[in-house]
Amino acid sequence: MDSKIVSNKPTFDALTASILSSYQDIGGINISELHNFPNTEAVIFSLKDIQSLLFPGFKTAEQITADMLPYLTAEKISRIARDLTQEVQKAMLFIKSDAQKSHCFSLAESTVLSLLEEIPALRKKLLLDAKAAFEGDPAARSMEEVILSYPGFEAITVHRIAHFLHQNGVPLIPRIMSEYIHGKTGIDIHPGATIGSSFCIDHGTGIVIGETTEIGNNVKIYQGVTLGAISVKKDLCDKKRHPTIEDDVTIYAGASILGGGTVIGKGSVIGGNVWLTESVPAGSTTIAKQETLQPRK
Repeated sequence: MDSKIVSNKPTFDALTASILSSYQDIGGINISELHNFPNTEAVIFSLKDIQSLLFPGFKTAEQITADMLPYLTAEKISRIARDLTQEVQKAMLFIKSDAQKSHCFSLAESTVLSLLEEIPALRKKLLLDAKAAFEGDPAARSMEEVILSYPGFEAITVHRIAHFLHQNGVPLIPRIMSEYIHGKTGIDIHPGATIGSSFCIDHGTGIVIGETTEIGNNVKIYQGVTLGAISVKKDLCDKKRHPTIEDDVTIYAGASILGGGTVIGKGSVIGGNVWLTESVPAGSTTIAKQETLQPRK
């Protein structure tokens, strides 16, 4: 019996031929002779380099001194400019027509350089986000603690990078970045979502913020919040499908706010587990209907 099992084992040649045949028949491969679209690992490596430029010494094991900082910064800028440009070029080549492909490298390079130029401005925005988290969470002991360890802050950091690329017409790569941090933190923010300053995500797990969401300044949301669409029909892909959240709004855990026409007015409070598909005025408080359960007889 044992010898029969051994004799029926597939050979490595047969396994190779079978898998290669599936590549031919089914697709789903990325080699340079074909599309050669972006490499996820390379994109994430560049993303981590960008994060380390935003907050040097916070996210890497390297020991940084004041004397070393200029050299390490220049090295990372050079590496991002080289590596991310290559991945952005691949993304553009994947979607551009043949007539447009000759411009892809110069467009990719200028976009990545624009992102690097944006780093000081991104740092200012993110420090406001970190301050909002520190001031809004009694458990936070310092802004450094927020930057080092808060998943909500890391999700916002990656979103602000991905959103810049999305706004500058880069395909695929912003979604790679957003889905990477989604997998790491459980916070799903589409790179198309527009988010104002001093944004605070508390806890964060299970948050979903859709593509056409607009969020104002000084907004705070808790875990399990969905800012989503009422319909997922494909022909609505270019329409505003997700809500608008005005300044100074707080949205508590488990709330679902749906629809492109839904506006949460400035200074409003949305209670936990609320389900909203219509607008609420500024300064309002919305809570879920509470029912008293009768004891069993």
